[in-house]
Amino acid sequence: MDQPIHGPFPGPATTIRRIVDPFPGEKSQVRYSRLLPFAEEHPRHRHRRRRRVHLLRRYRPNNINVPDFFLTTLSILFSSSFSSASLKPYFPKIPFYQIPSMSVSNPNNRRRFANPDSLSDWLKPRLPSDSFASWGVKPGTKNVHNLWLEISQGETSLADSTPPIRTVNVVTVKVIGKNNRVLIESHQELSDGTVRSRHRPLSEKMKPDESPDSAVLRAIREELGSIAGGEVRIVPGSYREKVEERCSASYPGLPARYVLYSVDAIVDGLPDGGFVTEEGEAYGDSEEKKVADQAVTVRKHFWKWVSPDAVEL
Repeated sequence: MDQPIHGPFPGPATTIRRIVDPFPGEKSQVRYSRLLPFAEEHPRHRHRRRRRVHLLRRYRPNNINVPDFFLTTLSILFSSSFSSASLKPYFPKIPFYQIPSMSVSNPNNRRRFANPDSLSDWLKPRLPSDSFASWGVKPGTKNVHNLWLEISQGETSLADSTPPIRTVNVVTVKVIGKNNRVLIESHQELSDGTVRSRHRPLSEKMKPDESPDSAVLRAIREELGSIAGGEVRIVPGSYREKVEERCSASYPGLPARYVLYSVDAIVDGLPDGGFVTEEGEAYGDSEEKKVADQAVTVRKHFWKWVSPDAVEL
């Protein structure tokens, strides 16, 4: 540290820096270096300056400490390299992966089951027994065959937890008609003869890697295809997204996470009043059709027009 030392000569204090070598195993060496002022001294004090310089030379070491010299050289090189305007610090580039705001989860991460029986065996120890037993029995519910079809089609994924969490990506289409009225599905008629209340706009589970526009067109074609024969126009800037977590009404006791994508659309050719559409065949001649025959499916959709304030999204 700098400390004022009064020399054997009269005059103001001379600032001398005292440096002690910290290297162990060597004799401590004291070196002094004067912090020379920038201002020029008065001619009358030249003899004092000569005596001070002589004093400093007496304490200057005869040999150069190699570690000190090496560290000082590195310090100068390091500071000069960053002071240069042509050299800039290097920051590694981190790749940025853009995730679409409306996409479904990776299908490779979905749990697969060979058949509905294997899915049932996997679910039984993870769900309350009374809740699982009500699947397909309680009015308005679906059975394990429905859930297996959703998983096999990539529309649903199950988390390996107790209880499992069902994740579904759903597109909701708010069809706008005359006087800004909105089309909603009031209820459904199921294959077991029961009726399930809906009171919500047209909605459909999304397929893996399906774009929102494709999901909207497919939903309209599957559920309104027998009536709608005109042009379909999506309202620009109407996309919305939200996440809801609640117990599934179709599968009692199974928690669900719904990723909901909603959009407004105009569909030409729809009736002005209420109407009914029938669900088309989804599986054709395949092994999945045999499972679908045992599932609880929708036979008819009942539609009506309501004011925008009465819509539940």
